Amino acid sequence: MKPSVRLTLIGLFIIVGVGQQLMGRASFEPGATQASGVPRFEVDPTWPQLPNNWVLGTSINVSVDRRDHVWIVHRYRLVPADRKDRAAPPVLEFDERGKFLQAWGGPADGYDWPDLEHGITVDDKDRVWISGSNPVNPVSGSRRSDDMIPRFTLKGKFLSQIGRRDSSGGNKDTQNFKMPCEVFVYKKTNEAFVADGYGNRRVIVLDADTGAFKRMWGGFGNEPLDPAPAKPGQQEALPREGPGPQQFGTVHGVKVSDDGLVYVADRNNQRIQVFTLDGKYLNQVFIDRNESPAATGGRTVSGLTLSADKAQQFIYVADYSNSHVVIVRRKTLEVVGSFGVSSPKPGDFQGVHNLAVDSKGNLYTAESDPGNRAQRFVFKGLSAHP
Repeated sequence: MKPSVRLTLIGLFIIVGVGQQLMGRASFEPGATQASGVPRFEVDPTWPQLPNNWVLGTSINVSVDRRDHVWIVHRYRLVPADRKDRAAPPVLEFDERGKFLQAWGGPADGYDWPDLEHGITVDDKDRVWISGSNPVNPVSGSRRSDDMIPRFTLKGKFLSQIGRRDSSGGNKDTQNFKMPCEVFVYKKTNEAFVADGYGNRRVIVLDADTGAFKRMWGGFGNEPLDPAPAKPGQQEALPREGPGPQQFGTVHGVKVSDDGLVYVADRNNQRIQVFTLDGKYLNQVFIDRNESPAATGGRTVSGLTLSADKAQQFIYVADYSNSHVVIVRRKTLEVVGSFGVSSPKPGDFQGVHNLAVDSKGNLYTAESDPGNRAQRFVFKGLSAHP
């Protein structure tokens, strides 16, 4: 290469590098190396567009399918009485821009629909997994226990059900759940990882097709044990130092990274624990451990999801207690940023409960009480500095 050509190319590289700094962005494309910046988002206040003057109850969970369609499950029974006639069906599908596509769901013969909706997952085979958490919250008016996970087609046709209502035998039961919170289907092994959840204290792994039991574990990879009966009015204080309890508190969410690590949202213990696919404990990080208002307890890791870049460099965490989204660097578990405050304004949160990302890196959130809404945050690249 001639010296003049070499110098010209070097000059171009310098110009491009300066331009990236001026734009305040760093590389975050598929295949990119580890970036030093922090993801930035901009709320889309027009998302989603509800038809028919519908209203949502508690918008409890959100999932993104392989087409980048966004699915929301909400607690339609909890729409206030004066608006009950406008309650949307419990399952709604939108495209990424917020255009309404369809809605379905609710009790019917042949399966057990949850009395208190909690989780929705659309897997790579276009199956919709629904979970419930009754009677953890008595506002449903029912004392029946949601110990099952029914599965449906994208159009709402019933496929099969794992577990049965009011049938849990506790943490040792491999056939039923106990108010399961969330499901993640890991395509590489065709396994369903269940955050089970409110009544139990375990991650339970199933064959994603047959539902057959494969393995399970508790906090730190220990055997999951049933909790001792709580005394009336007694609430155990959360430890502010040390490794925390040896059992999970509330297994509220689970995700598996493309490189085969299992990330568990141990909500009421204010931590994320990391495991191998077989349940070997690797590491943990506490989220806002000392910053939770007494009124909302320690629910700082309500849900989590992984960023959309090839390396999945970041974990996004729904901090329910403090109404913001926390950003964690996945490999180091370093907390590197957050956004949102407690407010009804678009871009803020009132009880952010769960979140999901699409293939472009856009983030979707579901807010429980009192927010009762879903929001879309458009990915705007990385900041120039961590």
